[in-house]
Amino acid sequence: MELTLRYAVASDVGQRREANEDSVYASPRLLAVADGMGGHVAGEVASSAAIAAISDLDKRLTADADPLEELFGAVRDAVVRLTDLAEDDHALRGMGTTLTTLHWNGSRLAVAHVGDSRAYLLREGELEQITRDHTVVQELVDQGRITPEVAASHPSRSVLTRALQSGGEADPDLFFLEVRPADRYLICSDGLSDVVPADAIREVLATETDPEQAAQRLVELANAGGGPDNITCVIADMVEQHAAQ
Repeated sequence: MELTLRYAVASDVGQRREANEDSVYASPRLLAVADGMGGHVAGEVASSAAIAAISDLDKRLTADADPLEELFGAVRDAVVRLTDLAEDDHALRGMGTTLTTLHWNGSRLAVAHVGDSRAYLLREGELEQITRDHTVVQELVDQGRITPEVAASHPSRSVLTRALQSGGEADPDLFFLEVRPADRYLICSDGLSDVVPADAIREVLATETDPEQAAQRLVELANAGGGPDNITCVIADMVEQHAAQ
């Protein structure tokens, strides 16, 4: 038996934004969500540039490539793209984006993460956040100064301590995940995770077996909660398939 990813994508502008500054990429090898910042135009440009770096990575991946090295290279490429764009257009200076991506090479699942978009794992009905938010509020939680419950509604919860920015450095969290058949992964922008409680996310992921319908349901819940931001999610199931004879 071989393991493969079955995935679906959903993205929505939400209820209060004029444009969608999220960007997304999904293929059998790479899944990624980027949430742009810097204003109406710049945020969209930034997230699109980051996802373009992931798309280009997908075109050049080889079976013997080191997954974490390749992901780091793509993140570094994204920063270079942002810097070049900002140098060409001063209106784009200061733009940035989050980036959370999973790379499946058929045997290992690698993660690269910068910012406050998130990746979750649902395994045997239990939901675990597998990325750590790069935010001021998360640092306060880590220091024991506030509780996770307070952090969930803290007015500064979206203030980032790390992001991909023009003129910045490539500094992603990079790690491997243990993989099991029937694992379900979710990557989402904070337009979902800031609005829909973890228990509600878990319930949708655990009960809605079809990835596309699950993704659409999560977007609906975020919009029902006011949809204050753009909403993007990728859901991927690790499924078994028979190897070709």
